Amino acid sequence: MDATVYSIDGKKSGTVSLPENVFGIHWNADLVKQVADSLLSAKRKNVAHTKDRSEVRGGGKKPWKQKGTGRARHGSIRSPIWVGGGVTGGPRNEKNFERKVSKKMRTKALYTILSRKWHDGEILFVDSVALAEPKTRVAVKALQSLSGIKGFESIFSKRNNATVIALSGKNKETERAFDNLGNIEVVEARNLNPLLLLEHKYLIIENPKLIYGKS
Repeated sequence: MDATVYSIDGKKSGTVSLPENVFGIHWNADLVKQVADSLLSAKRKNVAHTKDRSEVRGGGKKPWKQKGTGRARHGSIRSPIWVGGGVTGGPRNEKNFERKVSKKMRTKALYTILSRKWHDGEILFVDSVALAEPKTRVAVKALQSLSGIKGFESIFSKRNNATVIALSGKNKETERAFDNLGNIEVVEARNLNPLLLLEHKYLIIENPKLIYGKS
C-alpha cells in the first residue's frame, strides 16, 4: 500500500509504503463502539450526588416521644420520608462508570478506524509540519495550502472537529501555533486514540516514513 506524501505547502514530496496490518483492516463496528464507549465512560465525571440519612444535618434527637402524642412514631428527622431528610436510591458521586477493555482491543480499534479513514480518503501524509514561526497566521496559511489538495478542501473550513494533526515527536512551537484554532487538534502520533479519530473528520500524519516505514 503506497501513499503520497506532501510538503506543508501542499506539493507532492514523495511516497510511503503503509503497513497492511494498520491501514488494511476490515471495518468492525462492534469493536469500535465497545472501545469508544469505554473511553467515554472513563471521561465521565460524577456530578449528581444526593445525601443519604447519615449525611444530612440534624436528627440527633427524637422528634417527639414514642407514645401519647397521637402522632406517628418517628426516631429521626433524617428519615427519607421527612422533607429535608436523606434520599433513598439517589445518584451518588462514588459510582464508577468505567468499562474496561484490553489493550489489544483498543489497539485493534485504532487500526480499524485508521483503515476506514484511509479507505475514505480522510488521511493526509505530510513530510513535516514544522512552521517558520509559532504564529497562528502561519498555521492558517499552512492549512490553506493543504486544503488545495483534492479531497481535502474542507480540512480547515469545517467549523467543528475538522482535523487532527499527529506529530512524529514533541514540538511545542507547532502546538502553540495551532492552539487558537478551535477546529484543529494537535497531538503526538503515539497519543492517537480511537475516540479522538472518531470525533474529527480528517487526520494529518507528519513524517509517516519515520512512523510506518520507508519510501
